[in-house]
Amino acid sequence: GVVYSAARALVCSLCPHVGVTLLLLCCFQALQQVARRTIYSSARRQVDNKVPLKQKAFQEDNGMPVHLKGGSVDALLYRTTMALTILGAGYVVYELVKAAYPQKKD
Repeated sequence: GVVYSAARALVCSLCPHVGVTLLLLCCFQALQQVARRTIYSSARRQVDNKVPLKQKAFQEDNGMPVHLKGGSVDALLYRTTMALTILGAGYVVYELVKAAYPQKKD
């Protein structure tokens, strides 16, 4: 806007060949300074360490396979994977049988 035009006119009057580059460099440095202030002044959020709880749950001997101990999401993922595997294997067998017999010519 207006600030950009005024700054560009000032910089271009000082040195017409380096004007735009110098202006972009100044803008980049200002943006970098603002970003640095924002990153270093923000408070860190404390996160609880949940690893020991997860280790205890997965090492518990309750007869359940380890790939299903994660809950309902793991069960859904397992069932979906099994269904896709069976469908894929069936399709491969179908294509092999279809390729084994010659096509009828009309």
